[in-house]
Amino acid sequence: MPLTMPLAAFLLTGPAMAQADSVKRGFWWYSAPPAPPGAVEDMVPKAPVIPPMTELARWSPPRIAKLITEQRDYAATVLTLDAVADFWRLQDFARRKARAFAGVTQLALLAHPELSARSAYPVVGDARDAQGAEKDATRRSYLRSKGNEFALVMFSRASCGYCRVQWPLIQRFQDEMGWQVSQMDLDHRPDLKNRFGVEVTPTTMIIRRGSSQRMVIANGVEAYPNLIQTAYQAVKLLSGDIRPEQFLTGAGEEDGFFDALANGPVAASDPATQPSGRQP
Repeated sequence: MPLTMPLAAFLLTGPAMAQADSVKRGFWWYSAPPAPPGAVEDMVPKAPVIPPMTELARWSPPRIAKLITEQRDYAATVLTLDAVADFWRLQDFARRKARAFAGVTQLALLAHPELSARSAYPVVGDARDAQGAEKDATRRSYLRSKGNEFALVMFSRASCGYCRVQWPLIQRFQDEMGWQVSQMDLDHRPDLKNRFGVEVTPTTMIIRRGSSQRMVIANGVEAYPNLIQTAYQAVKLLSGDIRPEQFLTGAGEEDGFFDALANGPVAASDPATQPSGRQP
């Protein structure tokens, strides 16, 4: 016989009711724990203390940036005119400080031209054209002098359409630089793929004669001027005329603004940075 509601309520009083209520609330009626006192107030950021400009001028940029961020967050929260105006006053201070730094920078570069790219890279178009022609002549002269020491190899496949585009450029390199060039078909010589680590075709590689030294200078089709430039840098590296850190040092830029090692080592692994008697 089913229990009537009053009887059911009576039987579920005391510990049984408390246990049932606890299980029911814990599993089905979960509610987040109450927030600790003052939690709502803590969500509103405190107003940052903005010092006088004479003191702010002595602050470091990271400290100023932190203050600007704090003032921005505060102003965006309270949205009062004074708070927003203070944020933009700080921004204006930072702008003027950056402008002042730029002005002093220009004076410093005029006083020390070796620190400016203008000393090595002209901004006038005619001068840039003349510089480009001079660098190209330097690269070509150097490569011609190395024709008996290095050779150029292009790895290809019969199914490679790009190889048919790259090969005439390699032949042009031979005609203008006097180098020996050759084309290796990986379909006929599959052993060369693993021997030289060739993954794609066309792959153009410089090989030093009578040596195991070699270096890839192009993967895929490469424009002829870029081919000359990369070949020049590669030969200089393989010949020991430059170090890896100087691979972007162009023709005629040695010991200049664009030479990474013009003023000494730049890497912790450089032997010159090691303690006496210790090698990296």
